[in-house]
Amino acid sequence: MQPPDASSLSPGWTAFRTLGRVNMRRTTVSLLAALALGGALLAGCSSEGASTNCGLDQCTVTFDRGVQGNASILGVEAKFVQADANTVTLEVAGEQISLTTGGQAVDVGGLQVSLSSITDNEVSVQIARNPG
Repeated sequence: MQPPDASSLSPGWTAFRTLGRVNMRRTTVSLLAALALGGALLAGCSSEGASTNCGLDQCTVTFDRGVQGNASILGVEAKFVQADANTVTLEVAGEQISLTTGGQAVDVGGLQVSLSSITDNEVSVQIARNPG
C-alpha cells in the first residue's frame, strides 16, 4: 500500500505532521544539549595529589596525606593544607576552613564541605552544592 499523496491530505493533518517533526527535533536537540552540559560539568573535575568522584551536585575528594593536593570541583578550587588525627585544614574557594571528625559541614563559597574520613595515608571530604 502506498502512503497517501500529500495533496490529498487535509491541511490539519499536514500541519500536525510538520509540527510533530519540529517538536521531535526540538526535543532531540534539547536532550543532546543537556547531555553535553552534564558531561562538561562532570568532566570539569580535575585534581593533583587527590582523586575525585563527582556527580551533578556533589563530589567526594580524597587527598593524599603528605602531599599538597588540590582539586578543581563544582567550579571551585579545594586544596589540602594539613591534617592531624581528628582535624583537617583545607582551603576551599580561597577560604581556609577546619573540619573535625564527626563535625558538621562548613558552608563556604556556596558549598557545604564535610569530613568523611582521615587515615594515615589519605583524607576524604564531601563537597556539595548548598541546597538553598
